[in-house]
Amino acid sequence: MVHAFLIHTLHPRPGEEAGLCRVLYSRVFGSERLDQSPEEPGLYDLEKERLGRKEQILAVARQVDSTCKLLHQVSGRPASDFPVQLPDEPISLQDAPSGVFRLPPGDPFCENKTVLWLGVLSLGFALVCNPQENLMLAENTLRLVVKYLLEHLKLLNQGSDVVLKADKTEIILSKFLPHGQLLFLNDQFVQGLEKELGACLSK
Repeated sequence: MVHAFLIHTLHPRPGEEAGLCRVLYSRVFGSERLDQSPEEPGLYDLEKERLGRKEQILAVARQVDSTCKLLHQVSGRPASDFPVQLPDEPISLQDAPSGVFRLPPGDPFCENKTVLWLGVLSLGFALVCNPQENLMLAENTLRLVVKYLLEHLKLLNQGSDVVLKADKTEIILSKFLPHGQLLFLNDQFVQGLEKELGACLSK
């Protein structure tokens, strides 16, 4: 099962002013408690859980950001080699930086997690998965979700606000990642989901 999905800012291209990594959207599917306590949480504990989950997600975003930045530095590419996105220009995800890393227990989740990520210009997308998940299936799902997010929400357009488009993001996730479950997606099944998605987003 996928524990969480998140969208966050990435480090700027070389030569641009640095900024803090910010989580723009997150969805936690798992119900894992922060302290694994068997007791029922009170109101204070629920608020503590909520804040704790936000810190966990932010920790993942920061690690993705750092990993992506390191990849760019290792590549040795000059700033002029990094593309500038033009309005309505299609994005190719094939060459987008991506990767996978594991999180040990307690850093920041109670149990082992595997993170798959994809960087598209100024945005990072990540799946936090349980360690037994099929990584190839998870990567294919992540790329599909990112593809439709970019196509339907125009996330890379200047002035586009991910936060204001959370409802459409939820619709896309509900089709391709229902309740955090990875689906075995063949071409025919994907085409069917595309039609359903188009109908839902056009309402």
